[in-house]
Amino acid sequence: MRRQLRKYLPDHESIRRNPWLRPFQSSLLHPRLWHLNRHSAAGAVAAGLFCGLIPGPLQMIGAAVSALTFRVNLPLALLVTLYTNPFTIVPLYLVAYQIGRLLIGDGSGFLVPPAFSIAAFTDWTEAMQTWMLAVAKPLAVGLIALASSLAIVGYTATKAAWRLYLIKAWRRRRRQSSS
Repeated sequence: MRRQLRKYLPDHESIRRNPWLRPFQSSLLHPRLWHLNRHSAAGAVAAGLFCGLIPGPLQMIGAAVSALTFRVNLPLALLVTLYTNPFTIVPLYLVAYQIGRLLIGDGSGFLVPPAFSIAAFTDWTEAMQTWMLAVAKPLAVGLIALASSLAIVGYTATKAAWRLYLIKAWRRRRRQSSS
């Protein structure tokens, strides 16, 4: 499993040679950020899943900061954030909004955004601001709840998958040595 993951992840030396990352070398070259074991992989998956729901281009920055803070595998944390993309972000945010509505007890139903009108652009802008303020609280609560749930499930699933892989490899070696 480790060999398969290393094919897709940058190595330590490529970071050292990158001129853009030179100012951050002291923290980016910490060995635990590049070591791949079940603990660093599980932490990286959790960090990536959690930070993947951060709005906009801040996902990778959030995952990098999390990896640096918790000393988990940095490339894997960055890679895992890619589960959110233009095809998945809208459904994930709709799910987060619904979760947020459930958690805060909002029974008002789904709020439809105002229809765009170029003729009444000022009125539409005001209506859009009102709509965004109305959905902000349930969306924020839902995003935190969904991100936390994904991180916990990802951490647990990675630990379990790694353990199953190790058990299979151990049994395979045992069979081969007894033959």
